[in-house]
Amino acid sequence: MSVTEPLCVCVRCDWRTVSQIQTTRSASTLPLPEIDGPTLPNGKSNHSTPLLPMTDNGYDERDCSCPRDFYQRAELNTSLFFADCSRSIDFVLAYKINLHEPTEAENAEKRRVFQENLIHQGLEVEFSEKEQIYFVKIHAPLEVLRRYAEILKLRMPMKESLCNLRVHARSNRLHNAAHYLSKKVCQRVQIPGLAVVNRSTKSVFSSLKSGCQSFLSKIYVDNNIFPKRAHRFTAIYSRDKEYLFDIRQECFFTTAVRSRIVEFILDRQRFPAKRHNEMAFGIERLVAEGVYCAAYPLHDGEITEVGTMRELLYTNWASVKKWYRYQPLDDIKEYFGVKIGLYFAWLGYYTYMLLLASIVGLICFIYSWISLKNYVPIKDICDRSNDNITMCPLCDWCEFWKLRETCTYAKITYLIDNPSTIFFAVFMSFWATLFLELWKRYSAEITHRWDLTGFDVHEEHPRPQYLARLEHIEPTRTDYVTNIKEPTVPFWRMKLPATVFSFSVVLLLIALAFAALVGVVAHRMSVLAALKVNGSNMTTSNAIVIASASAAFVNLCVLYVLNYLYNHLAEYLTELEMWRTQTQFDDSLTLKIYLLQFVNYYASIFYIAFFKGKFVGHPGKYNTLFEHRQEECSSGGCLTELCIQLGIIMIGKQAFNTILEVYLPMFWRKVLAIQVGLSRLFSNTVKPDKTKDERWMRDFKLLDWGARSLFPEYLEMVLQYGFVTIFVAAFPLAPFFALLNNILEMRLDAKKLLTHHKRPVSQRVRDIGVWYRILDSIGKLSVITNGFIIAFTSDLIPRFVYRGLYSKDGTLNGYLNFTLSKYQIEPSNNSSITSCMYSDYREPPGSKNQYELSSTFYIILACRLGFVVVFENFVALVMILVRWCIPDMSVELRDQIRREVYITNEIIIDQEAQRARFERAKRSYSMRDPSENEVDAASVDEPNAKFLKIERLMNPNLSEIEMDSIIHGENKTTGISGADC
Repeated sequence: MSVTEPLCVCVRCDWRTVSQIQTTRSASTLPLPEIDGPTLPNGKSNHSTPLLPMTDNGYDERDCSCPRDFYQRAELNTSLFFADCSRSIDFVLAYKINLHEPTEAENAEKRRVFQENLIHQGLEVEFSEKEQIYFVKIHAPLEVLRRYAEILKLRMPMKESLCNLRVHARSNRLHNAAHYLSKKVCQRVQIPGLAVVNRSTKSVFSSLKSGCQSFLSKIYVDNNIFPKRAHRFTAIYSRDKEYLFDIRQECFFTTAVRSRIVEFILDRQRFPAKRHNEMAFGIERLVAEGVYCAAYPLHDGEITEVGTMRELLYTNWASVKKWYRYQPLDDIKEYFGVKIGLYFAWLGYYTYMLLLASIVGLICFIYSWISLKNYVPIKDICDRSNDNITMCPLCDWCEFWKLRETCTYAKITYLIDNPSTIFFAVFMSFWATLFLELWKRYSAEITHRWDLTGFDVHEEHPRPQYLARLEHIEPTRTDYVTNIKEPTVPFWRMKLPATVFSFSVVLLLIALAFAALVGVVAHRMSVLAALKVNGSNMTTSNAIVIASASAAFVNLCVLYVLNYLYNHLAEYLTELEMWRTQTQFDDSLTLKIYLLQFVNYYASIFYIAFFKGKFVGHPGKYNTLFEHRQEECSSGGCLTELCIQLGIIMIGKQAFNTILEVYLPMFWRKVLAIQVGLSRLFSNTVKPDKTKDERWMRDFKLLDWGARSLFPEYLEMVLQYGFVTIFVAAFPLAPFFALLNNILEMRLDAKKLLTHHKRPVSQRVRDIGVWYRILDSIGKLSVITNGFIIAFTSDLIPRFVYRGLYSKDGTLNGYLNFTLSKYQIEPSNNSSITSCMYSDYREPPGSKNQYELSSTFYIILACRLGFVVVFENFVALVMILVRWCIPDMSVELRDQIRREVYITNEIIIDQEAQRARFERAKRSYSMRDPSENEVDAASVDEPNAKFLKIERLMNPNLSEIEMDSIIHGENKTTGISGADC
């Protein structure tokens, strides 16, 4: 091992070379912790990971239980420590001098009192000044960490020696039965050559297995770069039970835990106000008032500084070249916290599940492409003589056109509207349910792995913005949790008017989205008329495609303008509603923005799918709106226009967001650097004389990662999930394009976090929150929309009806004429055309009920409604079956959690009993005669007896009698094993 390699401080690693390393490293390196006791042998691990089957896996020398950090590097980065190079910088506060003297005097007094309160809490501070920016560096001593870890009820890893237990693998009954039967058959039935075949089969299987393992090793997380972490038992930290924890181990309190504890203290320290105010507290309010300009923990180094976790993640996780690799979720969680780690876990799992949907979508698209040449209606339109089929004008300004002009349009329509559409729609409904159920199962494993099961979130204090707006109101209500008097929002004077105003503005914004939709429709009709007027040689098919694409691009531009307006107005309206806590604020903001974005993005798509061309009337009696004809679909329906609209909005939105995510943070960083004359810090090049000495300065120039910074990331993915599921029947390639985008999105998000943003404070959450309920609602809505798209927007049902009731040979021969109706034109001197055809099912001219809806229309309508009922009930049944078959938590994980809880309790009880016996023996020793202090060796329990007993209890094949015997032991009087009667 070279000196430059990062050192992992953990008990499971083999530390036989520690003394050699210590003798070769320089004097500036950080001292390694002293590890008492015998060196652990490097061999089989007694732990299993909850994300893999519970089997005995070997750990190598790199396996460790604690995260990498600055104390694991061979070279000391002095900018991460106080001037003494011993105390770490756990948090940094930065401020500037206000040029307005009265304001600066007030701010200085607030800072003085606030910082004195921090010192009274036991924190240590150090001051620095650079380029007229003042920094308050904060260090949390061990005593403070111990005290607040107990207050926060943090779950901390127990001593390695207490957790060194073997976890037995669960036996597979089906596998054992098959193995037993095959063995018996081979013994009783002597088949010539069977042994040779068996050996050959095993050889081939071994070769395939080794090949698969070699391939998967290129995809899984590289354990040489990100070593596996041993899953140690955890317990809620208590200073009374510190003998359970390696409190002196240097990586016991990680930097993420340290910054979280310091932030907890900062959020609760008071500062002076203009008048006596119990609500004058918290660093967030001080930053909001401009007393401080930033509060942040430090990155562990530059992205180019070898040996840092930031550089390791940047090189091996954020790099687009590593797109095929699994994400190192444990290391992401340790560096950024649970909340961000869970987002990347969800995004990675969503991308992984999109792979299956993309493959099926591509197969369906290839099938439609291959079967296109044999589709009879396409041959009727393109190959046969149809020059005599004249179609009626599609708009008031349009002219008569030939059906053959729509040859290209009809081919595009078939690629979307073909027999595989039903299969793919059913499959995607099944996929959406499968994705959510498997995510719940995977999320349960992550929750257990990251010790999030049953954690207690500390009470939420009021938001600083909420308190600032109620500063003029006297506190009248005593909070039940904090027991602090708080002001109450006047209902009639503030709460009700704000709520009514917010609701009215939301309705107005929704109406604005519909007005934008009307404008897009008018633009599409104008473009179509402009392309077909004045005898243009452009075919109708090309004109329709160009008009639809142009309208989709205009709609995309309008969407971004409205989104900018929606986001700012939604945040302003939510502020007016006076929500007390950040959770209430985020939930209300999420509801508003998603509702507005849903209407904004999906309104035009819903219009094309379910309304366009459905109520136009017929030639001679068109239904008008504002004295104009409504838009009409081509002879093949509106499915192609729906596909174009969906594809341009979805792909265009993803491409534009990707460009913004790459270049916008770079732009704002440059602006911030120029504002204070520190543009030289914008470069990420390693400069030995600056980089290590100014870590706190360089991080100050990074962008803030706010409390709601993950909101736009989740929103973008949830909107994409809607495109993939709700309208997938009209765009089978949507999962494929979503997969390509997410592969890039995952790495760009990681690069943005590591390069352009300050290090976020670690936050603990149980799951992805309200987004799961939104995803579940989208999945249910997709069943309805896909059923109606197949039934009413596509021509799938009319084709089935024609084959079953009207076709003589059961084929689609004559189907084209079946879908067209005739309209008789009054004679005119300007035109020789006497009749034209249009797409509908109406009585011919000259009949008793001419131009009225025919019986065929009602038969098809009944079949369409019947299909919707059958489709939705079948898919709903499949979804219920999937939910029933996939439990939220695997049996193995459930049993493992129970075992770990039992073993943890047994360890605590055993340690408490040993402690009590030791105290009792010590007291009796001081009172007894020295001659009586001889202890019988037989009466002393073997040191490892308790652990051997627990290890035997871990055997899943124990009978109840054997378990009772192990738990209760043997009755010394009767000699009977088990409980005493």
